[in-house]
Amino acid sequence: MKFTRDQISAITVRHVEPGKIRIGNSVLSNNVLLTADQEIRDWSIDDIQDLAESDFAEVIEAEPEMILFGTGWTPYFPPREVVFALARRGIGFEVMDTPAACRTFNILVNEGRRAAAALIVNAP
Repeated sequence: MKFTRDQISAITVRHVEPGKIRIGNSVLSNNVLLTADQEIRDWSIDDIQDLAESDFAEVIEAEPEMILFGTGWTPYFPPREVVFALARRGIGFEVMDTPAACRTFNILVNEGRRAAAALIVNAP
């Protein structure tokens, strides 16, 4: 008898490198927001220090229990007001580099958790 692991999510990050991310069979070069069953391409942010809760509105609608924020290849922390605003909604917010955020997103979603990811792909 052969055991296989069922894929819970239609969205899986397959590969990430500076300037490129492969989600399923699509290769993207722009920032992206992900939930277990939705990818929002071309997520536009100019500066992490200018982030606001509204920048995450599209994933907040999916009611995630946490948002993984992949900040490129160097961890940068957003304004604490963003973290506090999400916490007031009961949403955890974890900051890490984009490759770590991708790995963590894949694991959590495949465990059936309501995770979302906000991934900076085109940062130095």
